[in-house]
Amino acid sequence: MNRRGMLDAVVVGGGVVGAASALMLAREGLQVALVEARAPTPWQREARDLRVFAFAPDSAALLADLGVWAQVEATRVQPYRGMRVWDAAGGAPLAFDADALGEPQLGWIVENGLLVDALWNALPAAGVRLHCPAKVETLSQDAGGVRVGLDDGLVLEARLAIAADGGHSALRRLAGIEAPSHDYHQRGLVAFVASEAPHRNTCWQRFLATGPVAMLPFNDDGDAQLRGRLGSIVWTLPDAEAQRLLEAPSAQFERELSAAFGGELGGFTLQSPRAAFPLRRQLAQRQVESRVLLVGDAAHVMHPLAGQGVNHGLRDVSALRAMLRDALAKGGDIASRTRLSRWARARRSDNALGAHAFDAINRVFSNDILLPTLLRGHALGLAGRMPPLVRALWRHAAGR
Repeated sequence: MNRRGMLDAVVVGGGVVGAASALMLAREGLQVALVEARAPTPWQREARDLRVFAFAPDSAALLADLGVWAQVEATRVQPYRGMRVWDAAGGAPLAFDADALGEPQLGWIVENGLLVDALWNALPAAGVRLHCPAKVETLSQDAGGVRVGLDDGLVLEARLAIAADGGHSALRRLAGIEAPSHDYHQRGLVAFVASEAPHRNTCWQRFLATGPVAMLPFNDDGDAQLRGRLGSIVWTLPDAEAQRLLEAPSAQFERELSAAFGGELGGFTLQSPRAAFPLRRQLAQRQVESRVLLVGDAAHVMHPLAGQGVNHGLRDVSALRAMLRDALAKGGDIASRTRLSRWARARRSDNALGAHAFDAINRVFSNDILLPTLLRGHALGLAGRMPPLVRALWRHAAGR
């Protein structure tokens, strides 16, 4: 087997959270390698990525510090200035408004592919050593560090290994960390659509007995025919219903989507193919095992109803950066058991709170049981009439 000199960290997984982890570590002056099974497809403006995120202000701030947000923002993002959440069973909506909160925007709608592209473009200049295509096959660790064996026979030795390789993380499995999973038996159906009524730079979400349906405003690239009406939908549905609507004729799908929104945005016309992905809640039992750390989906998979998954993953990275800076400033060991354990406890607590909160919201709103149905819409309206609560909810979502 080939061997190379000791690294500070090996990051496994090159998605948004993994690439941000590797770039952050390199920006902090560490020697870093990134292992990824497949090189990402270069982003192309004409091919809208069906996977989009509601990017929170703290996530944008992290990418700005890493030197990539300005490029992303200048390429194609959609600021959103409002959020409107309401229940099909009735009651007033819960609304968030940037002006009322004293903010220029509440966040941005960003494509996954664009984020990955910008991060990967920054990695070589930052000194990150790329191993792609490559897969992790073995892991061993002791008091001196970790040894990560790749499928090409190379062994990477480092002080830390970071698992950012998704919900089915190979590195998490090799580290012996269990991640119990709860299957919602739902799928998130996604597509780009044009609404008859303008989206008004607002995120729209309506709770139905089958699950929430959301439309996120999207940058129309100056297309006069789509101006102010292009959006990305995420429609949570039971598995069989999702399959039916994936296969339904376009006109039928558009009618049912309009009905799902209660006519709030008028009719819809499809602007892309449809796709669907299975939904589950998954939480690793711990986020550290000796010198192996879990971040992003390797540590936590959440229901997409609040669009917070990638933001929680990037908060893992921000907290890791704070821990590293403290260790480096004090001349301490970046891989000390005490520091890693403190980081892991804090992050797992925050991630577990988020995952279970979204789970509870989904359970309460995604059913037609009489008592919850009678109360839940009115609870949303009551919350919306309490400005301090609205501000507190938004500050939590914004990572502030």
